[in-house]
Amino acid sequence: MDPAFLFGNNIIATHEVPKTVIEDMYLKFTLEFLTNIYEMLQTKLAFSETDHPQADGLAEWMIQTMEDISRTFCEYGIEHKDHEVYTYDWVTLLPEIQLCYNTRMQSNTGKSPSLVERGWNPFLPVDHLKNNILNINPTAKDFHDF
Repeated sequence: MDPAFLFGNNIIATHEVPKTVIEDMYLKFTLEFLTNIYEMLQTKLAFSETDHPQADGLAEWMIQTMEDISRTFCEYGIEHKDHEVYTYDWVTLLPEIQLCYNTRMQSNTGKSPSLVERGWNPFLPVDHLKNNILNINPTAKDFHDF
């Protein structure tokens, strides 16, 4: 897919024009695009390398976390099958991994990334299920309140 299309749809449309972007040094195939687009947008471009947090220590921590999560899905060949037994590889699960990460409370802030960035957490399917279970089964509510 065209990097400009992906950048526009997944970064600018969803968030805003970034002031600083920290890129993994291994993304050399998009370097020319990134350099040109960031120059036009007046966005600072910093590069990050494993175990060399010169660019931003927080970015290094995030990169390591995403590597660990991704490794869980690809190192052991784990596949996800839906109710129709259609198999997805780990790449197709990346949006779900992103959603899980962005809605999970982080120990350093005590808040989820979604709450920090947007001021609210998205309502997830699990929230709907949890609310229904608590309304249907008083035992579950008692357990929840316990």
